[in-house]
Amino acid sequence: MRHEKLKGKVIVITGAAGVLCSCMARAAAKQKMRVALLGRTFSKVQALADEINADGGDAIAVECDVTNTDSVHKAKKAVNGAFGKVDMLINGAGGNHPNGNTTKDIYNAGDITHANGDCACFFDLVPDDLEYVFRLNFTGSLIPSQVFLPDMLGNAAASVINISSMSAYHPITRVSAYSAAKAAITNFTEWLAVHFAKEGVRVNAIAPGWFETIQNKTLLRNPDGTLTNRSHKVLSHTPMGRFGEPEELIGTLLWLLDSSESGFVTGAVIPVDGGFIAASGV
Repeated sequence: MRHEKLKGKVIVITGAAGVLCSCMARAAAKQKMRVALLGRTFSKVQALADEINADGGDAIAVECDVTNTDSVHKAKKAVNGAFGKVDMLINGAGGNHPNGNTTKDIYNAGDITHANGDCACFFDLVPDDLEYVFRLNFTGSLIPSQVFLPDMLGNAAASVINISSMSAYHPITRVSAYSAAKAAITNFTEWLAVHFAKEGVRVNAIAPGWFETIQNKTLLRNPDGTLTNRSHKVLSHTPMGRFGEPEELIGTLLWLLDSSESGFVTGAVIPVDGGFIAASGV
């Protein structure tokens, strides 16, 4: 479907080389948007830019650490130099840290003794690693918003899309830091939407359910490619009974970006999760 109002608009996508955001980048390019791909590893975003450009799109790759203000300002300078002012921003950079997780869903008496070297319980969580998760997810959305939003003020087509998670609604066992960080993204989305509403800047978020990515590959798949016990548990709580495909985020994304279709939508967090959030598990 063609979204004519998106044609020629400049969009910045952080974390652009990831499975989900690279799919978003390709979709934006197909709408004839000018796409700035930001990522920590330049070779990855450059490969994506080359792919998009070879397919007739208009993309540039920019190395950027979203947790570093100077790095994001440098990236903005590069984007403005190539494309001019930014119209839209997808804060897609995010992730987790293994030391921000517990190995069990529920604490069992005796776990605190560390008798089992393979067990990491609540008392083993490392504050610095939890802070890393918050910096990557929350601060990594805050700083790009601060840096790129001045370009959007007074622009009726301006849109910011944050990436939340189903874990923001109900924390997922084991991933305490990630769940809390994504809850912060949801709250920040709502706050930012109110703060900039009079400037015409709409701020919304997408909350993906369970999608297979590079980051969660070992969580969802055994070395032989079969589903892990964790995957079976996830799918049993997903009414549609399967993982999502990255392309299934695109309809929601383009709808939220296109002010001619969602011009009165701001502060919304849209789940795309196969019913995961709606299900009680009973």
